[in-house]
Amino acid sequence: MTSSLWTADEIIAATGAQCFGDGNDITGTSIDTRTIQNGDLFFALAGDARDGHDFVVNALANGAGAAMVSLSRAEGLKSAGRLFAVPGDVLEGMQKLAVAARNRAKGPVIAVTGSVGKTGTKEALKLVLSRQAPTHASVASYNNHWGVPLTLTRAPRDTFYGIYEIGMNHALEIVPLTKLVRPNIAIITTVAPVHLEFFKSIADIADAKAEIFEGIEAGGTVILPMDSPYFERLKMHASASRAGRILSFGEGEKADIRAIRIDTTSEYSDVVVSVFGREISYRIGSPGKHVALNSLAVLAAVFAASGNVDDAADALIDLVPPAGRGERLILGSEKAPFLLVDESYNANPASMRAALANLGMVDLSGKGRRIAVLGAMGELGPQGPELHKELAQSIIESGVNLVFAAGSLMKNLVDALPENIVAAYAESSEGLIESLNATVQAHDAVMVKGSLSSKMGLIVSSLKERHGVVGSSAMHGSTLGQP
Repeated sequence: MTSSLWTADEIIAATGAQCFGDGNDITGTSIDTRTIQNGDLFFALAGDARDGHDFVVNALANGAGAAMVSLSRAEGLKSAGRLFAVPGDVLEGMQKLAVAARNRAKGPVIAVTGSVGKTGTKEALKLVLSRQAPTHASVASYNNHWGVPLTLTRAPRDTFYGIYEIGMNHALEIVPLTKLVRPNIAIITTVAPVHLEFFKSIADIADAKAEIFEGIEAGGTVILPMDSPYFERLKMHASASRAGRILSFGEGEKADIRAIRIDTTSEYSDVVVSVFGREISYRIGSPGKHVALNSLAVLAAVFAASGNVDDAADALIDLVPPAGRGERLILGSEKAPFLLVDESYNANPASMRAALANLGMVDLSGKGRRIAVLGAMGELGPQGPELHKELAQSIIESGVNLVFAAGSLMKNLVDALPENIVAAYAESSEGLIESLNATVQAHDAVMVKGSLSSKMGLIVSSLKERHGVVGSSAMHGSTLGQP
């Protein structure tokens, strides 16, 4: 039997809801009728395009244990099943239940933000801490005004470690979220030129990321990237907060958790670090220097949470990139394979350069080509054209043989590249599908990346459908020339 997440009395006490109808304890929470599970509490959130109240009947018919609705809409929905009717907005009701969830936390709560790497860092923390105690973490990138409170409401009763990703693209968006999470440990992975459409400078982005400290519990720990040019600025914000300790990570000599050596391949990274002067060596099952550097923040958080740092380091060998965030698949056939690196979920200048560097490390044994399939990067404001153009240097340095580019901003990159490298350009990702499928050959390495708005996932799906998935790259080793 699925364990109880919320009783009716707990929901009523937390939200001030009126309950209509009877039923069992709630075993999960959801805002999406497409993925509703038996026993879930469905939150009927009102959005710009859709109102969740229009889906309450469907949610209850599909097995939801109850629905949280606005009291003003309850009368017309009573016949559908059990309701928790809140006096105000349903989002506010969900936030109140999130507060109750935070209040019953048994161990350290960790919040992660940053321009790049917050989801990967959250996933790494989930991996290593779940092997030490019951751990709950955000799924996917549930890091906004509804994702954070929804994740909090899903925390099982026995949760010891809680890990919450917090995102933003405007100033003051992090403040209400960090005050819900109330972290004991707050991590900023890095500050980079992301969302420049909404900020005057990168320094302003740093200030917005530092909002995470406004919710930190008294005496909590802040973990900052020492190698960032904005380290001192972030440290100033942290020092003005209720935090009791500031830890640093990076390659700098003064970092508390310092990288002594990072050896990267296209499949993994070997890392030697100093944790307050004590040397630890480990392997990360996910490639990239940026992943290795963020692993230092992971170890810093485990240290701050009084976990076992050595066990956490050993567990990182099992860290693999998820779909859309660096997942590596072998397509084609056993005799004629090619590598697909799926980075299609999102992109910004820093993550683009990191992905291109990883593509440059793939061992093709002289038989294949490095192919970069790139979609436009969003929310860069007036600097967008130049930031796209600047990727040309990274492409050349990484030894990329062919570039397929989509989106009007990517035209700036295309114009900056040698003509022999440009395979195709299109206004949309759909416009690249046929030419890419006709071009890819055995032993090639194809990396697909772009902002979510560029819909590069369509290209990934097409490659999988046309050529078939043989397995993960780990099954075939790092050399595509030796299938």
